[in-house]
Amino acid sequence: MRQDDKTIQVVQLQGTEKKLYALVGPIVMDPKVLKQNYNFPFRTTDKFQWYLAMKGKQVVGFLPVEHRGAQWIINNYYVEKKDADVLRLLIDEALKEEEGKRLFSAVAFIEDREVFKEKGFGEEKVWSRYVKMVRNNG
Repeated sequence: MRQDDKTIQVVQLQGTEKKLYALVGPIVMDPKVLKQNYNFPFRTTDKFQWYLAMKGKQVVGFLPVEHRGAQWIINNYYVEKKDADVLRLLIDEALKEEEGKRLFSAVAFIEDREVFKEKGFGEEKVWSRYVKMVRNNG
């Protein structure tokens, strides 16, 4: 099947898969990306599930989800050019995995709060740059 360069596909990878490092390494080490993330480093462990938005062979966004007990936590995500449609796609893919049985929380950028609200998240705490949001489907 031939893939159109405009088509975005989401790839799901475990937090310590070698393929993940090869795909996101150049992004997470880019000084412009780190600056956009307020110089907060990206991290992963085997408790993370990563959702990568791929346009052809290029990563245009990622959403890491950490599994902590009965809770899934979205934090430290990146979307090229802050494309809200790509963020929606990534959130949708992550929510498919939950099957209505888990509590999802997200530490979202203030500018992304409306996208998370569209996906059923409610605000719990607001800081100057971030907002903690929760979506309870249990």
